[in-house]
Amino acid sequence: MNRFQWDSSFSVDFNLQNGFSEKAETTKRYLSQMKEMFYDTNAAEKILEQEDPLIYEFHELGCPMREGDLAFGTTILYPGKVGEEYFMTKGHFHTILDTAEVYYTLDGEGCMIMENPEGETMEMPLKKGEALYVPRRYAHRSVNTGDTPLVMFFTFAANAGHDYGTIETKGYRKILVEKECGPVVIDNPKWS
Repeated sequence: MNRFQWDSSFSVDFNLQNGFSEKAETTKRYLSQMKEMFYDTNAAEKILEQEDPLIYEFHELGCPMREGDLAFGTTILYPGKVGEEYFMTKGHFHTILDTAEVYYTLDGEGCMIMENPEGETMEMPLKKGEALYVPRRYAHRSVNTGDTPLVMFFTFAANAGHDYGTIETKGYRKILVEKECGPVVIDNPKWS
């Protein structure tokens, strides 16, 4: 059996048509796992009576969590809404709070919702062919505002870790909903 050599240069093919590298780890998040994250839980329950849609999945290598390495992968966020709120990722802070992250949009369109522990918020567009820098200390969540999958490459310091618990407990201060004029950022009625 060949062992993967992390200290050598390498390339990985995250080919969306022919599948992912055998070494890529895949995580899938369904509505049933995220229903409490949407502000309209009644709308989520109605959808779940009929189906349990896949909201998003991400594929990353099991990179060693050591200083100096970069973790990276691909997120695929599917189109859809729960009530008027767009499909989104759970979002997270990094366990090492002073960690930045870079996203590059490969396909689709959306928005990155960000906030820091002091309550400052930012929303930035995600557009095909553009990179987005998430500053350190900011929790971040991707939102798909289009009608095709939003596909993004991401990279961050491998030892940064993920803090999903803070977001699961408190939520985000801002959410993105569809109105007649298009996507609109509003205060989250469920934020605590």
